[in-house]
Amino acid sequence: MRTRILHILTFFFLAGWLPALQAQDRSTGNPPQVLPFQQNAPSGNDEQLATQLFQARDYEKAAEVYERLYEKKPGNYYYTYYFYTLLEIRDFDKAEKLIRNQRKLEPNAMKYLVDQGYVSFRAGDPEKAKKYYEEAVKKLPADQQQVLDLANAFIQRGENEYAIRVYRKGRELLNNSYPFSFEMATVYERTGDIKSTIDEYLYLVTINPSYLKTVEDRLQNLLANDPDNTRNEEVRKALLTLVQKEPDNEGYSELMWWYSVQQKDFEMALIQAKSLDRRQKQNGERLISLAQIAVSNEQYGVAEEAYRYVVSKGKENPFYGYARIELLNTRYLKAVTGPVPPARDLALLEQEFIAHLAEAGENMNTVGLMINLAHLEAFYLGKPEEAEAVMTRSLELSDLKPQQRAQCKIEMADILLYYGDVWEATLLYQQVYADFKYDVIGQTAKFKNAKLSFYIGEFKWAKAQADVLKAATSKLISNDAIALSLLVGENFDPDSGTVALSIYARADLLDYKNHPEAALQTLDSILILFDDHPIMDEMFFRKAEICLKMGRVEEADSLLGTVATLFSDGILADSALMKRGEIRERYMNDKAGAMKYYGEILEKYPGSVYAVDARKRFRVLRGDKSF
Repeated sequence: MRTRILHILTFFFLAGWLPALQAQDRSTGNPPQVLPFQQNAPSGNDEQLATQLFQARDYEKAAEVYERLYEKKPGNYYYTYYFYTLLEIRDFDKAEKLIRNQRKLEPNAMKYLVDQGYVSFRAGDPEKAKKYYEEAVKKLPADQQQVLDLANAFIQRGENEYAIRVYRKGRELLNNSYPFSFEMATVYERTGDIKSTIDEYLYLVTINPSYLKTVEDRLQNLLANDPDNTRNEEVRKALLTLVQKEPDNEGYSELMWWYSVQQKDFEMALIQAKSLDRRQKQNGERLISLAQIAVSNEQYGVAEEAYRYVVSKGKENPFYGYARIELLNTRYLKAVTGPVPPARDLALLEQEFIAHLAEAGENMNTVGLMINLAHLEAFYLGKPEEAEAVMTRSLELSDLKPQQRAQCKIEMADILLYYGDVWEATLLYQQVYADFKYDVIGQTAKFKNAKLSFYIGEFKWAKAQADVLKAATSKLISNDAIALSLLVGENFDPDSGTVALSIYARADLLDYKNHPEAALQTLDSILILFDDHPIMDEMFFRKAEICLKMGRVEEADSLLGTVATLFSDGILADSALMKRGEIRERYMNDKAGAMKYYGEILEKYPGSVYAVDARKRFRVLRGDKSF
């Protein structure tokens, strides 16, 4: 037991001090610091004196003291210090004698052959050193600890290739009962051989699938430092090769699924998820998980296909009901998030909502569908009566949770605002806020009420409410509130009063009502009426947002460029750059362009609220951090 402890102590000692003594006999700078394990070293005047001399780099005197200590108590602890003091004073004869004595104490320890070889190397005889090294490898027994000790001895000497040979021979001697892959991967990574590092991690999954989670963790750490994205590319190529070569190997498929999700390669993740679900005869839970992640990343097509797959398993499947509901909700999100689809598609989606509600019933489990159906009918299909009827029924449900009822009230208020019933809408918003003042849903209602005031020209009241929400717990609401407060506060022109702001508010309401062309024309009237006005940057930015929602990506990007260039000192310049980066990344597949704009934020606006996100996106695109 004591020998094992001493081995461990020696390892830490060498890891901390030995780099100065590795293969090229590099000289050191300052004297080594006292090592942590020296606190537990045997006490005594000689011990203290030896430590002081060692720290002072007075190796000649230190060697004399360590010699006495070793003679009194021979063992690995004093051997280690004595050995290296002898090397420092180049007393190679005594060093060899010391090794012979130590080998008598541990005759089966091959690591001392490495010490002998290292003495020869330091003495200027590399050929002799090589003979000792080869002898150590040749005599390696089928003992896991001996393999580890010998490999560590080589690593400490900077002989990484010999260490790899030892690990590989150990793997053969032990018939893969312990593969030494983690150890080899560490050596390969240290030497910059990333391909071999990855191969060793993947080999572990080959011989034992129970290593899967550990391998995922190790790969994640490996990929966390990947400035030129080469490591990611190596992992991707290696996994693709293995999956194609052995499609029935579940370990490889699991790793490919994990890697694809981490890289947000949802198409590949979907392929692997389906394959694993069929092979393992699962119930689609993996597909549900993937669909949820895909929705959060606005990858609605992948989410749809994943939910359809689960639905295809039939009504007996435990996720059937959930998948059907979320499939409809995903299709709804896809319809209302991007460019508006044809009216025929929207009408078909409406009928699917109605059919499912008729089948599943209107209750707390389907109230989300009812809210989305009402929004679809009111904002996209021009059916105010049908929309109000759906929301009225939802508010009459007896099994709703308080927050669900609040969500229904907000949607009802949105619909009433859409059709001009401002008074009833504001009452509902106020009710929700009164019930959930300190909850996100309550703050959402208050912000919507502030926007209502803005739409109808009550600018001071809108700003007052927005100012309250600057400290909202939700970052999104807080940012929106700050933006609304600044918009109102900075655009009371002394000459024109609130004319420009009123036009902007009218355009904003038209966009809210899903009349984008009318909103753009209204905003253009500001350009006609005013040669110059503080609201100009807001006007261009709002036009860009509307164009982007309509799918006019290049026009949106151009308008944002105007904001970033002509109004570089304004409050929206960093927002414009962030949007341009997102457009390049999401719609144009222009990684370099996205990095350019994210980088401009960091360079020109380091204090921007977007700085953290811009830095994160920049690093992900560059490959610094993939997860």
